[in-house]
Amino acid sequence: MAGLEAIAASLEGQELDKGVLGGAFSANWNLGAAYPAELAGRAFFTAWTRVVFVAIGLALPSRQQLVAVQGLDCASDAAAAWPSDAHVGSFVRLVDFEPACRQKAEDELPKGGLPALRRLTQVQIEQYRQAAERLIG
Repeated sequence: MAGLEAIAASLEGQELDKGVLGGAFSANWNLGAAYPAELAGRAFFTAWTRVVFVAIGLALPSRQQLVAVQGLDCASDAAAAWPSDAHVGSFVRLVDFEPACRQKAEDELPKGGLPALRRLTQVQIEQYRQAAERLIG
């Protein structure tokens, strides 16, 4: 989260903290292996760490030879790996919710810029969090 928050802050005009990004990149690299195999959602979690990997990698000065579409592909893979019905808003499956999130972001960015995109992201993060709480009980 620290890495993603550093990226968000830089989009709002703050200087990008490369130290935080480097630490976040390293921590995220090993995070998938730390997820207990017996917990539901391991495939989703592993795929989601790839989304974060791409986001942080794109923000690093070297850009790690990544392109943004890789993050979108990873997000779709993660949503498809969700192990149960998610019941997010009007969507039953997370794999259907994810492209709707993407479309909403594409609609909001030209109208409201990065502040609108950040507000929308906060709402969508909360929806994902609620789905995760339902999954783990």
